[in-house]
Amino acid sequence: MGTATFIQDEAELDLLLKNESLLVVDFTATWCGPCKMIAPFMDQLAEEYSDQIKVSKLDLDSNKGIAKRFSIRSIPAVLFFKEGELKETVIGAKPYENFKSVVAGLL
Repeated sequence: MGTATFIQDEAELDLLLKNESLLVVDFTATWCGPCKMIAPFMDQLAEEYSDQIKVSKLDLDSNKGIAKRFSIRSIPAVLFFKEGELKETVIGAKPYENFKSVVAGLL
């Protein structure tokens, strides 16, 4: 079963960006209500596309430098990377179809 796993630090993120052809990163925080709303969507993406994409979560409270690096000003923010390059950003609690359509467009 696919689930979105947590990235621990910037070094791990950089490794994933280098090694994954399509990476989805959910920038989240434990205190963020809307983040909790979309968390099941990230697991659903990970499950549905388990053989095509890598879905991860990143806690911004313990990775503030990464927020600055990608100019994250509000969360939830879901960033879509293809071949290590940022292709799309979805900000806020959106329906699952929004995230799925971005993935489908990048495949």
